[in-house]
Amino acid sequence: MRRGWLIYSMRRYFSFFLCGLLLLLSACQRQVETLHLNGATMGTTWSVALHSLPDSVDPVELKLQLQAQLDQINRLMSTYDPDSEISRFNAHNSSDWFPLSAETADVIELSLLISRLTGGAFDISVGPLVELWGFGASERRQQLPTDEQVAEQLAKVGYQSLKIRQSPAAVRKQKPLLRIDLSAVGKGYAVDLLAEMLNRRKIGNYLVEVGGELRIAGKRNDATLWKIAIEKPLEGVREVKTIFPLTDIGLATSGNYRNFYVENGQRYSHTIDPISGQPIRHKLASVTVLDPDCARADALATALMVLGEEKGRILVEQNRIAAYFLIHQDESFIEYSSPAFESFLRQVQL
Repeated sequence: MRRGWLIYSMRRYFSFFLCGLLLLLSACQRQVETLHLNGATMGTTWSVALHSLPDSVDPVELKLQLQAQLDQINRLMSTYDPDSEISRFNAHNSSDWFPLSAETADVIELSLLISRLTGGAFDISVGPLVELWGFGASERRQQLPTDEQVAEQLAKVGYQSLKIRQSPAAVRKQKPLLRIDLSAVGKGYAVDLLAEMLNRRKIGNYLVEVGGELRIAGKRNDATLWKIAIEKPLEGVREVKTIFPLTDIGLATSGNYRNFYVENGQRYSHTIDPISGQPIRHKLASVTVLDPDCARADALATALMVLGEEKGRILVEQNRIAAYFLIHQDESFIEYSSPAFESFLRQVQL
């Protein structure tokens, strides 16, 4: 089990193959030899790829600043730290308003927005069900949960029982036992914060990654778009399925093909439907979402994996979400790109 953040309804085992990590040089920047900054955060890793820096930016200091930003997010939102804001709120069995930092309030507000948009397919309070089915921090039980046990945990879940305000920032729960976990949106949010730090320092060509979630800007040093490869959603296999040329966008992917178990011939996925309380059983293998905000892409990718290929397709087409599906069909996969996804690819290549 990874240390750091309790893994919500999805663990990100999706792998990106990044092609050509050199960045376009500008006249006001000095060349550096493909600078890679990296470290650990949220039970996973982070990395930033750079090829040029303004003269005023020291790479050693920049790495320290990026790490400090990530450490601050972890201090606020980690469910493993008993002193974090989230942990203290989870232990706060009262319906009174609980004061929050602006950062945590922003992430909760976005999460509730995605919950409403997806009809509850995304729910930051789903943790009790993830634990019940053996995909949380606790050791998996020897027997499958009963319907009664599922119903008992469902009673503790529900984004509708969570209220947020921004001025002053605070959150409240209407169910005393309600607990929240932001790990299905937190990595995307961290990516956005790092990207904004680079933007403020006039670094215009970069690739930021936290736990597999990405945000990219500008172009490579040969003036071409970044090329992001999508992995085949196969158990025990690491192969490229397709490659997309991208720039100035956030990207997140969710999949259900690495973390599962088989009981009595039935496959149980780690992706839990917050409404039914059951592991998903559809044919959608992985979802990639493009959005200017990586946090939003992160949450939407999770929600679409819960919804599946049919309901997910309706959602992305009705709401102009840029999404790419890989769907199981016998021994191969069907690809589906939403109209917004296809439109974005055409625009960046003009």
